[in-house]
Amino acid sequence: MLRVLAVDDEVPALEEIAYLLRQDPRIEHVSTAPGGVTALQDMVQMIGTGERLDGVFLDIRMPGLDGLDLARLIGGFPNPPRLVFVTAHEECAVQAFELEAVDYLLKPVRADRLAEAVRRLESAIPAAADSAPEDVIPVELAGRTRFVPQQAVWFAEAKGDYVRLHTVEGSYLVRMPLAALERRWAGSGFIRVHRSTLVSVRHVSELRFDGGRVMLRVGTETLPVSRRHTREVREQLVRQLRDRPLASIAVKGRPLPSSAMAKDWQLPSGATR
Repeated sequence: MLRVLAVDDEVPALEEIAYLLRQDPRIEHVSTAPGGVTALQDMVQMIGTGERLDGVFLDIRMPGLDGLDLARLIGGFPNPPRLVFVTAHEECAVQAFELEAVDYLLKPVRADRLAEAVRRLESAIPAAADSAPEDVIPVELAGRTRFVPQQAVWFAEAKGDYVRLHTVEGSYLVRMPLAALERRWAGSGFIRVHRSTLVSVRHVSELRFDGGRVMLRVGTETLPVSRRHTREVREQLVRQLRDRPLASIAVKGRPLPSSAMAKDWQLPSGATR
C-alpha cells in the first residue's frame, strides 16, 4: 500500500487528483499541499516524525517554488519519494525524466492513465525498499535544513521539550521530547542511561567504575549511568562484548571479562542516580 502526497496550487485540480488517488485500492493514504513551499515543509515534517512517503504527484507551474525546483530539492532527501508529474504543459517532459520521474501525466487526468501511473510508482518502490532506510532527523540551521543520520548520533540529551543531538560534527537542537525519540529509535541500539540521556551503544568506547559510580565514555564525553538504568545498560553492553572485539570496549576499575564470563558480568549496585 502506497502513501503519497499530491501538490497543486489550483484547488479544483488538487481536489480532483486527490479524489482519484483515494479511489485506487493500492493507495493507503493521500496528503495534499497547495503549493511547493507548503509541500516542502510538509515533507520535512514527515521525515522528522518518521512518516513514510512513497510518492509525490506534482504539478509543475506553481508560484513561489515550482514543481521542477521542488523535485530537485526532493532529490537531495535521504531515500527520496518517487515523482509523478501532473501538468498541463508538455514541454517540461524531458526535464521531468532527467529528474528520474516515474511518469508524466497531462491534465485533465484520465482515471485509467492515473491508474497506470500508480502501477509504475508501485513497481518502482521495491528496488528502493530492499533494505530499511536509515532514519534521519531534520535540523533547521539558519534557514537551511540539515539531515542528521541516526548512526552519526553519539547520544541525545533532554532539554525540556527539545533534545540536543551530539555527533562528531557538533550538536543540534531539535524540537522533540526525549521519550518520543526513544520510542522512535527503539531496537536500533539506543538505550537510556539516565532520565535525561539516550546513548548509542555502538559509540560506547569505555566503561568506567569510579567510587561506586558507573560512567560511559561516548564519543568525547563521559556520561553517568543512573541506578534505575544500570540493569539495561549492563545487558546491552554484555551483548556488545559478545558481538564486538573485546578490545573495542575498554573497562576501567575492573578486569575486562572474557566472552565466556560476559554472561555472568555484573555492574556494581552503587551506580549513581
